[in-house]
Amino acid sequence: MGISGCIFVTVRSEMRIIMQKVISTDKAPSAIGPYSQAIEINNMVYTSGVIPVDPPTGNIPEGVEAQAEQAFKNLCNLVEASGSKVENIVKTTVFIKEMNDFGRINEIYKKYFKEPFPARSCVEVARLPKDVLLEVEAIAWK
Repeated sequence: MGISGCIFVTVRSEMRIIMQKVISTDKAPSAIGPYSQAIEINNMVYTSGVIPVDPPTGNIPEGVEAQAEQAFKNLCNLVEASGSKVENIVKTTVFIKEMNDFGRINEIYKKYFKEPFPARSCVEVARLPKDVLLEVEAIAWK
């Protein structure tokens, strides 16, 4: 687990304490830039984008289905490392390289998320880190 800290803010002349904690785990790919894997703030967990890298080997599986499996597995591991659980994910964003893969990614998505499904955005992008086929991020409560 990561570093903890407090931020003090004034809202409408009221002092509030915001508890912030950096979340990190070796069960999801490490950050490849100047960012945290996830941040918890006041019992809400915000993940960075998670790509389909196998954490122990650094390998990226071939094909959209295998990459979706790895990306969602990594995301779930990151959320669970925060002390939350997959069922507490309220919002996901899925970035995909090819919108034609939408249906195949949905089939894998349904293996990891159950009804009521989290709110979700899915957007096609020109390119993703390490030239992967998808990246996913989430917001969960604790």
